[in-house]
Amino acid sequence: MDIGLRLQAVRTLKGLSQRELAKRAGVTNSTISLIEQNKVSPSISSLKKVLDGIPISLADFFTLDLDTQKDSPYYAADEQPDIGSGDIHYFLVGRNHPNRQMCILRELMPPGTDTGEGMLTHDGEEGGVVLQGQVEITVGEQVRVLGPGEAYYFETRIPHRFRNVGDCDALLVSASTPPTF
Repeated sequence: MDIGLRLQAVRTLKGLSQRELAKRAGVTNSTISLIEQNKVSPSISSLKKVLDGIPISLADFFTLDLDTQKDSPYYAADEQPDIGSGDIHYFLVGRNHPNRQMCILRELMPPGTDTGEGMLTHDGEEGGVVLQGQVEITVGEQVRVLGPGEAYYFETRIPHRFRNVGDCDALLVSASTPPTF
């Protein structure tokens, strides 16, 4: 996917100059320019920071060219786009639901994968259930390995990360609000 071209198209669609987007996102004008020229590849957290300046969610950014909203409240597996990066797959439920107030994900983590060395933080709350595998979840100073049927729920302003410590794929279903994807 051409992130730079997509960012430029979304920015233009929203009527923003590079300078205005940079100001709103709290980054330099050259950062926006370099991303749009594909001279730098932003991390997910950096891209989210830029997209917050538009504002547009990561999910809407990556699925902008997909079908428009259907009247059905049901989503087949092929209607759940994979918005993950790297080896972890995040399948988004309800991508086209108008005015979506929460993010529901079906997450697939192969053995040994994690959300990164750095801890994640964002506004809101997150909860989920491990359906398969063994997932080490760190929330602040607390670390616990959860298995099938076990769940978590926390304020996402507390630094957190997820890691598959098992020898098989881990499968989770999670929800967060406000939607971060």
